[in-house]
Amino acid sequence: MKRIATLAAGVLAAISFSVSAAPAFSISSTDIPKDHRLTENQVFQGFGCSGGNVSPQLAWKNPPVGTKSYAITVYDPDAPTGSGWWHWTVVNIPADINAIPTGAGDSAKTELPAGAVQGRNDFGYSGFGGACPPAGAKPHRYQFTVWALSTDKLPIDSNASGALVGFMLNSNVIAKAELTASYGR
Repeated sequence: MKRIATLAAGVLAAISFSVSAAPAFSISSTDIPKDHRLTENQVFQGFGCSGGNVSPQLAWKNPPVGTKSYAITVYDPDAPTGSGWWHWTVVNIPADINAIPTGAGDSAKTELPAGAVQGRNDFGYSGFGGACPPAGAKPHRYQFTVWALSTDKLPIDSNASGALVGFMLNSNVIAKAELTASYGR
């Protein structure tokens, strides 16, 4: 009996190890420094800020099985609004894509994959809006999230608010990978 219990414990440990050894879904960026502080290139141009307003390069790996598309969001939970601040939402990125280039958030360019749709940010337009916390405030956090989705397409257009995009993402998410950066002025 003791031998069976020992064998069962060994089998369970092996199964647990093999499940936990699977590589995690993750996100990285060549444009965001290792200290995760945004550069002037990712700072908004307006509202008292004078940055480049360029979205960073993003890449992701090890998506979960069943991923049919991706979405990207950039959100500031520290904005003094009571509801945070949506800096960027992009949906309907095909499942065979695993990176987007620097500047893909510029709605005047075609750097995003065919079929991808950018929603409206809280600055009021479709595309990337960089960091711009109030002067003198503590540095804000900017959550760059890649969402692995169970659907190949969300019914989103360029007028969709961050809240609507967030609702649709949470209804279809399989997994998320997040990189949090900061910026203060």
